[in-house]
Amino acid sequence: MKRVLIHTLIFSPDGVSTAYLYNDIALRLQERGYEVVVLTTTPHFNIVPEQVAQQPMRWKVWGLCKVSKYHGMTVLHVPQKKFKSTLLRLIGFVYWHIVSFIIGLSIKHVDLIISPSPPLTVGWMNLGLAKLKGCKVIYNVQEIYPDILKLKGGLTLKFLRWMEHKVYNGSDAVTTIDKVFYDTIVPRFRDRSKLHIIPNFVDTDLYRQVSVKFSVDSLESVQEVESSKSSIVLDAKLFPNNDSIKLLYAGNIGHAQSWEPLVELADRTRDLNVEYIVIGEGAKRGYLMDEAERRKLTNLRILPYQPRQLMPAILSYSDVSFIFMAPEMDGDGFPSKVYTIMACERPMLILSGENTPIVNFLDGKGCAKLVTERDFGRKVDIMVDWLKNVTKDELREMGRKGLAEIQAKYTKEKVTNMYVDLVDTLVK
Repeated sequence: MKRVLIHTLIFSPDGVSTAYLYNDIALRLQERGYEVVVLTTTPHFNIVPEQVAQQPMRWKVWGLCKVSKYHGMTVLHVPQKKFKSTLLRLIGFVYWHIVSFIIGLSIKHVDLIISPSPPLTVGWMNLGLAKLKGCKVIYNVQEIYPDILKLKGGLTLKFLRWMEHKVYNGSDAVTTIDKVFYDTIVPRFRDRSKLHIIPNFVDTDLYRQVSVKFSVDSLESVQEVESSKSSIVLDAKLFPNNDSIKLLYAGNIGHAQSWEPLVELADRTRDLNVEYIVIGEGAKRGYLMDEAERRKLTNLRILPYQPRQLMPAILSYSDVSFIFMAPEMDGDGFPSKVYTIMACERPMLILSGENTPIVNFLDGKGCAKLVTERDFGRKVDIMVDWLKNVTKDELREMGRKGLAEIQAKYTKEKVTNMYVDLVDTLVK
């Protein structure tokens, strides 16, 4: 049996999109006859107690490595924490690289290593592991480094460019998620045939439109999810049952998104039957809460992370999902939540520049209102006008078009098979 090592900063039971993506890739590899070993960290990005309880970890080498089982696969975890201090985060990052490289050397009979970005450094590290083990390497470009860092020059940029060149050209195959990413990085390859487009995907068994019920008991929400696939209960204190047009954002509240337009939009639409719900944590959460309080924005609510199993109901509860990309970063990343929104039959309101990955992906599909205007006042005007005129029937039709696109091209089954087919060509 061929053995694949998945070497990634994030994996189950961590509760973020990259973990769920690679969980499904690992399961498909196992289903197709591969033995899969995962080398990762302990949960630290988004710790979901229920998921940690379902996948208990024990010390394998005390202080250095824990081990767990994920559907029979061995998962090796190097301890990590999400420190607030930049220095401590850097030390932890370096520590993970050193320890995971040593552990990687101890894993025998590896035929192929696959890893995602970020970070770029894991791809570089795997070239060394592959050379010592005599195996193949696939590097998956989820974000383009160092471009996304917006460095203006200097030794750091030169070093990262050198590392990027080594990773791209030293790997046996490189995958990226869309045509914009492909066109951006393909000139950096000596052999362009190494670069493949494999999009991200969505688990349509989990993410789908569902019937929503309401309760004042938040515990009932989770219990209902476990007992029913047709309807899910939401806490009415967090998700009031009313007839407003509800705009939703769920995810990291960070610097990759633009939050100033949201605040202005909420301010200018306070007299409309429209409300905005932001779910998550991150560096800009404090800014949002401060602005909502300062401007007395009763139509803007900021909630903590919600259990993943509730997300289909939360998306079904909403009428529109919004994603406002930060102008300085919108050309270098693609939010995977786009797929889950479409799978739940919900349209999107998107702020991003022309010819960016998210705009190019959604353009012409009829499932999103795309605002590419760069002028701040003008783009807010466009969104205000749209919200004043759009109807719920129009939003539902946009949602149906998004679901049709997902079912045709971006299901978990279709895309994970593309990954395994690529592995097959390299090791068989």
